[in-house]
Amino acid sequence: MSYKLTYATMFDPPAEVHARFDTALAEVMGQLGADHLLHVAGSDCSGEGWDERRSPIDLRRVLGRFAVADAALAERAMEAAHAAFPAWRSTPMPRRLELLRRVAALIEERVYLIAAALTLEVGKNRMEALGEVQETADFFRHYADDFERQHGFEHALPDDPLPDFRSHNRSVMRPYGAWVVIAPFNFPFALAGGPVAAALVTGNTVVFKSATDTPWSGRLLADCLREAGFPPGVFNYLNGSGDVIGQALADHPRTAGITFTGSFKVGMHLYRAMATGPYPRPCIAEMGGKNACIVTTNADLERAVTGIVRSAFGMGGQKCSALSRVYVEDAVADALIEKLLPKVRALRVGDPCLRDNWLGPVSTSNAVRNYERYCDMLAADGGHVLCGAQRLQHDGLEHGYFVAPTVAEAPAQHPLFAEEMFLPIVMLCRVGDRTEALRRANDSPLGLTAGCYGNDDDLAYFFEHIEAGVTYGNRPQGATTGAWPGYQPFGGWKGSGSTGKAIASFYYLAQYQREQSRTVVE
Repeated sequence: MSYKLTYATMFDPPAEVHARFDTALAEVMGQLGADHLLHVAGSDCSGEGWDERRSPIDLRRVLGRFAVADAALAERAMEAAHAAFPAWRSTPMPRRLELLRRVAALIEERVYLIAAALTLEVGKNRMEALGEVQETADFFRHYADDFERQHGFEHALPDDPLPDFRSHNRSVMRPYGAWVVIAPFNFPFALAGGPVAAALVTGNTVVFKSATDTPWSGRLLADCLREAGFPPGVFNYLNGSGDVIGQALADHPRTAGITFTGSFKVGMHLYRAMATGPYPRPCIAEMGGKNACIVTTNADLERAVTGIVRSAFGMGGQKCSALSRVYVEDAVADALIEKLLPKVRALRVGDPCLRDNWLGPVSTSNAVRNYERYCDMLAADGGHVLCGAQRLQHDGLEHGYFVAPTVAEAPAQHPLFAEEMFLPIVMLCRVGDRTEALRRANDSPLGLTAGCYGNDDDLAYFFEHIEAGVTYGNRPQGATTGAWPGYQPFGGWKGSGSTGKAIASFYYLAQYQREQSRTVVE
């Protein structure tokens, strides 16, 4: 099959994709309710207890029981990773590349089975789930290829200009040690697998903690790494709360570095913690977004509406890159709304296991509570709801976390223009011109993604002035979403990222190493 699945191509897949997903879903459904262990020092193990997880699609459906780690097991995992580091650091690069590529192959062999589990656990539709799993395989392969292409980041430098000696110089990048990866619930496979692959290929060992809401995805990733044949202790998998396990890992003296994906509040807490102590340690924090789209008077409104709907409501708005704010020039605002609302109302919301449903539930009970609170706020401070703003509780949806995709219009001063909601809610504001639109788009402490619809001059102005790390112009596949390894580097500015370096970029892998200058005199 020549079809290449990415977030930009997922909207019209071949029939074979759906058939294979349905077959895998039936197999996975037959395995629900099993117990799932942790993985430490090369062996699967239990924890201090078990957490029974249920599907956000239907809370009557038990996914399984998942072992929960305690601080003692976190200590054991860190010691195992630390002990395994010297041998792994010394493992020849071809062997490390071989193991990463083996993980990629295992993920691709299981892409439908893992995607079915993701749909059940997170509530994303089948194409979003398949995209996430394939993206993870691409991360492992991309980072292996990039590290090989960079020759392990080793560079010969000129000899010193000495008349009586030969003085040879080299720049060598060396791994840090035991690296901690903390993943979010919304992309629990890709945003775990990506940093795990980056840390491992550069010679670090890894302790990975899944999000408490999505331990199944973490376990499925651990299965692929275990079966690929990594030496004991090189990769370790834990499940547990951020307050207990996450904090224990951040505070551990063996922790050489952290990659965290999640909220600005938690990311900054970890960043500050890693900066204190006897010396600063690296913290790659990928944090939130309050992403804006600008629609000018020169925009193709049909294209803009398609991109807005896909970015605002894909995966229920539970993406750090999801579109949250639309700034539209007043001259075309009514026409944009007239085109937008029918497309939003036409979205099929329901069980995402079914092919016809594009929007599933939000992933957690906390998301439902936030949705109801935000919907009450939308009508205040001069705002008004244009569509949605209701919990869906018909035809069996009352057993899950289903909510209506929501569009609201409000003045620029509305407080929700400043709050990352992480829900299927998009807010629209009328502006006088593109200058005002850019100013309001940049009026945020976050700067992850942004989009613009307009003519060539509008786009040039947008790219020159927008304060965001991932930017799109006239993109119907998604106004602010859809980055893919090898095509679009993904990372934020300002409060959206701690390093200014993007995932899967030219500069990403080097963050997992530190430079050593070597001089030898003959």
